[in-house]
Amino acid sequence: MLAQRTDVLSPRMIRLIEELADDWRRLDDRVDAVTSEVQALARQDEGCRRLMSVPGIGALTASAVVATIGNGAAFTKGRDFGAWLGLVPKQLSTGDRTILGRLSKRGNKYMRTLFIIGARAVLAKPGSWAKFGLEGWLAGAAKRLHHNVLAAALANKLARIAWSVLYHGRSFARDFEPQSVS
Repeated sequence: MLAQRTDVLSPRMIRLIEELADDWRRLDDRVDAVTSEVQALARQDEGCRRLMSVPGIGALTASAVVATIGNGAAFTKGRDFGAWLGLVPKQLSTGDRTILGRLSKRGNKYMRTLFIIGARAVLAKPGSWAKFGLEGWLAGAAKRLHHNVLAAALANKLARIAWSVLYHGRSFARDFEPQSVS
């Protein structure tokens, strides 16, 4: 653009745009370097490696989860972790009628966002649903729910699975059965 339109832009403007483009390239290089560093650290940590076996969880999410909750012992069950992240609906109850509302969005916004992004990545590849044992649940839920609600529900499910993987010290497997902890 700059090389073709010298008649429209002044030399000063061209220089400013080139400097901004250089700044942008340097930032891209820095982001790539930090991302590589995080990925290397995640591959070295056993908890992160186990978390990365969960669909939709990569090095960034795994390292954030391990840094935030460690081995997951702060929560008694995965449901508590999902609620702590704000991935559960608000409940409005009166009498014997319960109405589920929007996401509570209480808790760590960054982690909640990472899980939502991971859920959207899983939803974008329906062919992989069966490989992870999510095909039946996702297919049924996709018929009933709006795609944004489905992404939030899957994010909650992935957060619960992530807690279980950390707490029980096992990698994700579609036939995972939790062992009782004494």
